[in-house]
Amino acid sequence: MPINISRQPLVWYAIALAVVALDQLSKVCVSANLTYGEPVNFTSFFNFTLLHNHGAAFSFLAAQGGWQRWFFTALAIVVSLMLLVWIARSAAKSKLESFALAFILGGALGNLYDRIHLGYVVDFIVVHYQEHFWPAFNLADSAITLGAFILIAQMLFKKEKDIHA
Repeated sequence: MPINISRQPLVWYAIALAVVALDQLSKVCVSANLTYGEPVNFTSFFNFTLLHNHGAAFSFLAAQGGWQRWFFTALAIVVSLMLLVWIARSAAKSKLESFALAFILGGALGNLYDRIHLGYVVDFIVVHYQEHFWPAFNLADSAITLGAFILIAQMLFKKEKDIHA
């Protein structure tokens, strides 16, 4: 008996894999060409600085004894599995929602790969104003942020539309 698998989620899974590939390619290039901790300035407010984040967002729990690596690994695996199911369920209903989820999934998997294979996440994009620095981030973080923004905006717009209907 053949298994009937919808192709709609596969497109979004492919987009997530493209995000992972671009993220990993950027991290390999940066790691091979930059010296750790030394900024390469592009503008007065933007540079690349190779950094290793042993914690989560904003280096949360980075100074712990190493248990955080496995905690964040397990969390990323659980979230990624939930996103796989969410994409499968939303693929036929909402392209925008599926696009956002694919970006979040790709970003989560990109950072998960780092955490499993390296024990830390490679960050390198630094934005600042004078001496006020935003924490370093990477393409995976950018994809997660963009996906979350689109998802929230889509949900707010949909909710507002439903209220006025």
